[in-house]
Amino acid sequence: MIPSKIARALETLVPIRQPVFLWGPPGVGKSQVVAQTAAALGFDLIDIRAVLLDPVDLRGLPQINGDGRTHWRPPAFLPTGGRGMLFLDELNAAPPLVQAACYQLILDRALGEYRLPDGWSVLAAGNRDQDRAVTHRMPSALANRFVHLEFEPHLEDWVDWACHAGIRPEVIAFLRFRPALLHDFDPMAASRSFPTPRSWEFVSAMIGATPDADVEPDLLRGAVGDGAALEFSGFLKMWRELPDTDMVLAAPDTAPAPADPAVAYAICEALGRKACPEAMPALARYAARLPVEFGVLLMRDAVRHDREAAHTEAFAAWARDNAEVLL
Repeated sequence: MIPSKIARALETLVPIRQPVFLWGPPGVGKSQVVAQTAAALGFDLIDIRAVLLDPVDLRGLPQINGDGRTHWRPPAFLPTGGRGMLFLDELNAAPPLVQAACYQLILDRALGEYRLPDGWSVLAAGNRDQDRAVTHRMPSALANRFVHLEFEPHLEDWVDWACHAGIRPEVIAFLRFRPALLHDFDPMAASRSFPTPRSWEFVSAMIGATPDADVEPDLLRGAVGDGAALEFSGFLKMWRELPDTDMVLAAPDTAPAPADPAVAYAICEALGRKACPEAMPALARYAARLPVEFGVLLMRDAVRHDREAAHTEAFAAWARDNAEVLL
């Protein structure tokens, strides 16, 4: 399932307290979707890295009360009220004894004397066995308690997130041009670095830090691997030679209208970020000069960055002229 569908599924399953397990390769954004869903529902989120726990960490410590009997004191990270999502990340990477300690919490919503409050749901996530990550086989009794959802990357979902998360426009434009590189993980390869949504976020942060030109290629290779870094470096060179966006908006009828797909993706991404009601007449005129698929991309980006742009006469006129490709 793509991330947007995963989010909608969680919005159904979490309120009815159905335990869910998200499966997916490394770096695709499983934990981010959980966090976004918690925020959308107005729920608290407790993120527990199961792989870092010992069995006693969940059960807590014994204490002898005045009745002379041993009582268990649960850990402070377990909730005692309210409503929220208890997220056991990397659960199947945890040792079998830790997984066993989670059984009662997931199956019975309890751990010894501790009871999970009624307003809380249990979710978990982990990598698949074929990803060659550190995993332990999940016992069938535990697996049968979950609804299992398979997570897969999706470019448009990622672009929607990236535009609101401050990801650099050159990274977004490149991945639109080369969508196969959003997530290119081969579990049989020996490379330590490979392209994932997570590693492209690293790339965006590094580019924003304006590294020295002689260091930049090594940083890119260290984040996304040799092949993707080489392609992105070539794209960056082209990006940095693009016409100034203000110049394009000042002269939309005469500014260069690229035919090369890589350049077109780049200029559309850069111009889309300039969107506002005042800029829409110029953007619409420039979009009309581009190949039709790039004109649609530019106007879609303009509306994504400024919703008010969709209510302008310039956008309405462009939409009427391109109604056949918008259906």
